[in-house]
Parts: sequence; structure tokens; C-alpha cells
Amino acid sequence: MPKHHRHSIRLNHYDYFQPGAYFITICTHNRKCMLGNIVNGEMRANKFGRIIETEWLKTPQIRKNVELDEYVVMPNHFHAILFIIRRGVLQYAPTNKFRSPSQTIGSIVRGFKSAVTKRTNKLRNTPGIPVWQRNYYERVVRNENELNRIREYIQNNPLKWELDRENPKSENFNLDHDLYWREIYER
Repeated sequence: MPKHHRHSIRLNHYDYFQPGAYFITICTHNRKCMLGNIVNGEMRANKFGRIIETEWLKTPQIRKNVELDEYVVMPNHFHAILFIIRRGVLQYAPTNKFRSPSQTIGSIVRGFKSAVTKRTNKLRNTPGIPVWQRNYYERVVRNENELNRIREYIQNNPLKWELDRENPKSENFNLDHDLYWREIYER
């Protein structure tokens, strides 16, 4: 019986260690609205949503090659822009062709998701229960205009929750990812 192979959503042959801006979206397991509520267009994070913010803000302290930009915790997902940077010297030995995995987008997201899951499950006394969906979405930010459009999207995300593709009550729920994001990326 043939095994099902998941289609990768990552860019082929792209080095996710490479300095630049990245837009990430991480959804809760089964898109459960467990991180807070939108009230009058404003996100009101609950204790689980505040864990996300606390752990996100720790990221540049743990990984010195990361700078944070705009982010927002939503009822069932998290958006953020982060920058991979180099500080002064190479962060790996020039004789070592394999870079430290702690410096890639994948490892940054993995570490963040793991820290949030551990604290959330401890708080709700549910060891081993998933908090996040298996994967995450990322976009390599191509230019300053796109960066500014994504910043605006993140800032306005709580105001537009009723139309959000991640909102189970929205007419856009589960709308095709590429179709949904076209308005941001191709303006």
C-alpha cells in the first residue's frame, strides 16, 4: 500500500538560514479558538495567549541571530514577522558546511512551539496533548513594500477577524491560502 507523502510548503533550494525578513503563521491544533477573544476589534489574550506573547518575546534572547517585528496573537493562530540577521562574524565555523540548526526558521518555530506547548500543557494539566497544528506557514518577504503590507495586515488582523480565513465563523474559513493572501502580496 503506498504511503501518503505530504507536499512541502517550503521553497525548494531556499536557505532558511539566509538573512532576511520572514512572515510566519502558526495555527492551534484543529484551529481551536483557545488563545483569547476579539472584542470590539481588539484581541484580548487569555492566559494561553499571554504564554505565546511571553515566549515569542524571549526568542531574540535565546537566538542572537533573530530580531522581531510586528506580531499578533489571535484566537486560534499567531502571525509574526522576524528577521534573520548576522551579527558581526560568522555564526558557524567556515570549515563546517553544516550550519547550526538553531539558526534556521524551522528550528526557531520548533523551539517556540515547543516552549508554548510545554507551558500551556502544564497550566491546563494536559501533558502530551497538541497545542499547535503540525506545521506552520512562512513567507519570505521579498521587498520593503511587501513588508509594509504584511505589517499593516498584522496590525489590522483583530479588526478583520470576521473575515479571517482562520476564523471558523467566517465566510472565508479555509479559503484557499494562495487566493486569500494574494491581496497582500500582489498589491
